[in-house]
Amino acid sequence: MSDASGFLRDTADAYDAMVTGYVEMIDGLMDRHPLDRAMLGVLAELVRGAGGGPVADIGCGPGENTDLLSRLGLDAFGIDLSPGMIDHARRTYPGLRFEVGSMLGLDLPDASLAGVLAWYSIIHVPWERRAEVFAEFHRVLAPGGHLLLGFQVGSDSRHRDEAFGRPINLDWRRQQPDEVIALLRQAGFRLWSSTVRESDGQEPTAQGFVLAVRS
Repeated sequence: MSDASGFLRDTADAYDAMVTGYVEMIDGLMDRHPLDRAMLGVLAELVRGAGGGPVADIGCGPGENTDLLSRLGLDAFGIDLSPGMIDHARRTYPGLRFEVGSMLGLDLPDASLAGVLAWYSIIHVPWERRAEVFAEFHRVLAPGGHLLLGFQVGSDSRHRDEAFGRPINLDWRRQQPDEVIALLRQAGFRLWSSTVRESDGQEPTAQGFVLAVRS
């Protein structure tokens, strides 16, 4: 990890503390959101159509989306800050690869990936450091590689000091799609698609999905 202090440590510690509750909370989540599931399907089709290659699920949590990408025919592996989440993912999906790591300093060669999924993981990155993250995604993607981001839409940040009965210190930040797209373009990406799914009544905000290509 390139930065083991500050928000990275707090985020890792928070997810370590809430593995069991978090896994129960997201169980079946993709089944309830067909558009979200379809976005991962689009990523899979684009990667396969471009000839395939490794795909990193960055901020993979307990690994459910890494498994979904694998079942869609991709050579997918997961990376997460939280050792607890990675331990859970390895036990649950023993046939897949999972590693502890930070999106600010990925232990991957340049231009080594055909795709990157960052599904609700950039939300824990301070807004002013998103450019670093997108530059790192650009570095590890091969030319023509695809990046899919998912996030809550908004302009505010939130903090939690408790989750599932455990004390934590966790911040997350909603994102404006236009801001995200502008930062991606500055990092050398070309926009492929930007989609907003309105709140289904159970979520407090709309959800944003941005799919981009490394130019």
